[in-house]
Amino acid sequence: MSEAVVQHVAPGTPGATEAAEDAGELSARDREILAFERQWWKYAGAKEQAIRDLFDMSATRYYQVLNALIDSPAALAADPMLVKRLRRMRATRQRARSARRLSDDRA
Repeated sequence: MSEAVVQHVAPGTPGATEAAEDAGELSARDREILAFERQWWKYAGAKEQAIRDLFDMSATRYYQVLNALIDSPAALAADPMLVKRLRRMRATRQRARSARRLSDDRA
């Protein structure tokens, strides 16, 4: 019988999020991002500024992380309504972009 090798990664290190996802858990940052998405409208000012202030990352990087996060089964298990809503919103934006590209190609 073989034993699985468990890799321990300290929170906050570059591989911490990936290690947590491999274990089917959300990292602290992932939970914070989901909480932010649940109620970002409560923050004064622009969402991009709140992202910089809270997560110390650019809006572009935040949305890359968010898109990967909402594809994870752990995020779906943690907050299914939010994750499904974010997935629907992403799909709607993707369809709108595709429709614009198609109409531009035909013009």
